[in-house]
Amino acid sequence: MKRLFLLPTILLAFTPSQCFQLRPLPLSPSTQPLTTHAGPLQQLRQLRRAPRSAATSLQMAAVSATLVKELREKTGAGMMDCKKALTDTEGDMEAALDILKKKGLAAAAKRAGRKASEGLVVVKADDAKGVLVEVNCETDFVARNEQFQKFALTCADIAFDKGGDFAALKAAEYPEGTEGKTVEQEVPALTGVIGEKLDLRRSAGVSLDGADGVVATYLHNPLSGNMGQIGVLVALESGGDKAKLREVGQTVAMHISVARPESVDVGGLDVSKLEKERAVLKEQARESGKPEEIIDKMVEGRLRKFYEQVVLTEQEWMLDDTKRKVSKVLKDAEGEVGGPIKVKDFKIFKLGEGVEEAPPDEA
Repeated sequence: MKRLFLLPTILLAFTPSQCFQLRPLPLSPSTQPLTTHAGPLQQLRQLRRAPRSAATSLQMAAVSATLVKELREKTGAGMMDCKKALTDTEGDMEAALDILKKKGLAAAAKRAGRKASEGLVVVKADDAKGVLVEVNCETDFVARNEQFQKFALTCADIAFDKGGDFAALKAAEYPEGTEGKTVEQEVPALTGVIGEKLDLRRSAGVSLDGADGVVATYLHNPLSGNMGQIGVLVALESGGDKAKLREVGQTVAMHISVARPESVDVGGLDVSKLEKERAVLKEQARESGKPEEIIDKMVEGRLRKFYEQVVLTEQEWMLDDTKRKVSKVLKDAEGEVGGPIKVKDFKIFKLGEGVEEAPPDEA
C-alpha cells in the first residue's frame, strides 16, 4: 500500500519502505549533512536547499580574500559590498568598481546634508605659478584612503593647468572612468564608492605672470607628499638669487600660516570691509565726546592697529622675537638675495575652515 505525502507544490508517492531509503547527496562542506533518521518531509526540504547552497559556496569561494582586500583599499567600501561586487562580476576588478559607483549614487544623495570638514589640502607649484585645492570628506580615516587621495591629486593636476580657476576645474573632463564625465560629476560617484559625503570645495592659484621671482609653498601637518591640513602659496618678485629667494618665500609662507593675513598691503583690503571697520571705530571714538577733528585722528590711529592684524606687510614677524614688521624682514633679506623683494600675491587654505555644521536631524 502506498501513502501520499502532500507538499505545498509537489505531490509525491512513496511506499512505507521507500520513505526510509532517502540518502544524502554530495554537498559543499558548508552544508549540513542529511540525517538518515529524519522524516521524508525534512529530508526533502534539505535536498531542495542543497543545490542552491552548494552553488553559492562555489561562487563565493572563487573570490579570493586578496581581491576583496585590494578592492577595499581602492574604494574604502565595506567588506561585504566589495565581496558581492566581485562575486557578481566574477572577479573583474574594474567592473566591480563600476558596480560600487552606480550603487552608491543614491547613497550619495542621502548623505548630501552631512558635514564634511575633514579631508585634504593639496599644494602644487613650480617657480612660476602654484595652486591650492581643498577636497573634503566626513572623517580623517577616509582622508587616508588611496582612492580619495588619488582624486585630490588629480584635481590638483587639473587645477594647475587651469590656473587655479575653480569653475574651470569643476567643468574639466575627469581623466579616468566614463568618457565625458566632468570633475564635478565624479564627486557623487566617488561618494557612493567610499561611503562618505565628499566635497570638492575650492581651488585658487598665484602666478608671477612672467615676472622674475619664485612661487614658494608651505604645507602644515603634511599627510603625504604635497597633501596636508593647511596650504600656503607665496609669489615673490625679485631678480636676485632664486634659491635664496625661495628660502625667504618659505619662511614668509610659514608666517602666513600662523598670522593669517587678508591682503598683501593696505590697498589690497576689501573696500567694504575697510569702510565697515572705519565706521565702527568712528562710532566708538564719538563716545569720548571729543571734537570731530580729534575723532578722525583717533580713528586713523586705531586703523593702524587693524592693519597690523590683517595686512601682511604690516604684521609683526611671527618666527622670531625681534618684533620687526614683515616689510622689514623682507628688506633685511634683500642683501642676501641680491635684489629688491616684493610680495606679489599669496593664498592660504585651512582644511574645513568655514564649513557649517550639518543640521542635527541630518548629521
